[in-house]
Amino acid sequence: MGDVVDDIGVRPLEPINPRSDTRAEVRMTPGGSAANTAAWLGHLGAPTRFVGKVGADGVGRHGDALANVGVEARLVPDPVLPTATIVLTLDDDADRTMFVDRAANSALGVDDLDESMWDGVEWLHLTGYTFFDPATLPVAQHLVRAARERGVGVSVDPSSTGFLRQCGVEEFLGWTVGVDLVVPNIEEARLLAGATGPFVDFDRLAEAYPHVVVTLGAMGAAYVGGDVRTQVTAPRVPVLDTTGAGDAFTAGFLAEWVHSRDPKAALAGGSAAAERCITMRGARP
Repeated sequence: MGDVVDDIGVRPLEPINPRSDTRAEVRMTPGGSAANTAAWLGHLGAPTRFVGKVGADGVGRHGDALANVGVEARLVPDPVLPTATIVLTLDDDADRTMFVDRAANSALGVDDLDESMWDGVEWLHLTGYTFFDPATLPVAQHLVRAARERGVGVSVDPSSTGFLRQCGVEEFLGWTVGVDLVVPNIEEARLLAGATGPFVDFDRLAEAYPHVVVTLGAMGAAYVGGDVRTQVTAPRVPVLDTTGAGDAFTAGFLAEWVHSRDPKAALAGGSAAAERCITMRGARP
C-alpha cells in the first residue's frame, strides 16, 4: 500500500546548459516506491495486491501497468487531484535526483480502505513516504495496527534520508512501533542507528525492529535479527539506472521471506531482483 507515481526520467546527453537548451533523453514510466515493489513482487510470481490513489485519468493506465505484471490493483480515483509525478534526473554514475509532487498520493484516507483488501493477506509492505506525509501518516499507522490485529507481518522501507532528517529519527521510530521488518539503505540505516562515524551499529536497529535488512549498494546487503547475522555480496554488473533498485530488492527479499523466513535465501532473492533492475532503464520489470 502506498505511492503510485508517473516517473519522468531525464538523462542529459551533453553537459547541462544553464538558462538554455540541453539535449536529453526524457521518458515517462509508471513508478512510486510502493507500486514498484508490488510490480516486482507480481513479476516474481508472488500473489500481490496493491492499494493506492491516483488522478481520475490514472486508474486505467496504472491499473493496466500493474495487472500486466500479475498484480491485483485497487486504485482509488481522486476527482480533483492529478496522479503524483516525480521528475528524476540521472547523473553520469546513474544515480538520481528527484523532484516530487505527491498530488493524489496525499489524498489517500482511511475511508478509502475496504475491509476486503485484507482477504488472504499474509504480509503488508509500506514505504516511508506514507509516514512522512502528515496527510497520510494516520493511514499508515491505522494499517500497522490493523495488520497486528490480524496477525499480518509488516515491513517498512524508510525510503528517504531527506525526509527522515526532516521528521527526526525518534519520530519515525515511534511511528513504526509494531513493524516486523525494516529495509533501509546504508545511509538511512546510518541515520536510524545514530552513527556519527564510518561504523554503523546494525544491532541498534535490531533493538527497535525484530528483523533488519540493510542494502549496502555495491557491497551487497546484510540481515540482522535475533542471534542471526548474515550478508550477501552484490553481483558485478554494468549499472544503467539505479531507479527502483531498492524497491526491486525489497520485492525479491519479501517474495522469499514470506515463504521461508530464511534470511540468506531472502537476501539472495533481493540481490537477484536488484541486479535485474539496475541493468535496465526505469523502476519496473
